[in-house]
Amino acid sequence: MSTAQYSYATAAADPFAEDPSLQVSMTPIWRESMFPLDWVSLRSSPVYYGCGIPRGGGEPVVVVPGFLASDVSLTELYWWLSRIGYKPYFSNIGRNADCPDHIAGLLLETIKRAHRETGQRVRVVGHSLGGMLGRSVALDYPEHVSLVISMGSPFRDVVKAHPVLIAAASALRGVHGRAVARNVKPSCFSGHCTCAFVKNMLAPEEYEVAHYAIYSKNDGVVEWENCIEDDPSLNDEVNCTHIGMAFHPGVYRVLAQRLRQAGVEHHAAPA
Repeated sequence: MSTAQYSYATAAADPFAEDPSLQVSMTPIWRESMFPLDWVSLRSSPVYYGCGIPRGGGEPVVVVPGFLASDVSLTELYWWLSRIGYKPYFSNIGRNADCPDHIAGLLLETIKRAHRETGQRVRVVGHSLGGMLGRSVALDYPEHVSLVISMGSPFRDVVKAHPVLIAAASALRGVHGRAVARNVKPSCFSGHCTCAFVKNMLAPEEYEVAHYAIYSKNDGVVEWENCIEDDPSLNDEVNCTHIGMAFHPGVYRVLAQRLRQAGVEHHAAPA
């Protein structure tokens, strides 16, 4: 099916399908079948064991899973952060398959808890939609967040993703999707919604916290151009799949560097 045919078919079934902020892109999704190689490369890398990378000093880091995933998908990342000196927290959002604004509220509660327990502003690392959720919370609550790192997150004002991803979002808005996504409204996952999450994605204010983007030109789910900042110094390119960003040595190496960099900059900032 061509992009035009797909758009016509979905528009007939879903009044919110015609959305300029969400566009179909025929990304090479077949590449995602290679994600097990990303996991294997992590386990065989010194980075996995904390060798040759900067370490943390007990700072809190909340990890946020991508669309349709749960905290289980970031188990490797969670335990790796613990091994290299950080205090990691799972997001506790359940499966990331509900209204993004509702999910952002759950994430905020976890961030507040991490802030309260450690007495430090929190670093947030989010995969795909998880990075977008982290950015939204950071924009509205900079007093709780010190840093956001997104991994393969299409945070630009136009999200270009494979039809499979867009169809999954449409399915959650349908009758059968309500069993999983109890808080989803007809306009969810579209630019038609007026919630805080969509506002922060379409017309974000200036960030008060540090924010970085990790992207891969081999991403088979979203267009990598949607996942980068205008300022090249805030971007880090890696060579892995979209799914594999959750467990790839190149990603982990960048995370270690950016997390430590943010810590140094924080302590060097004037009072």
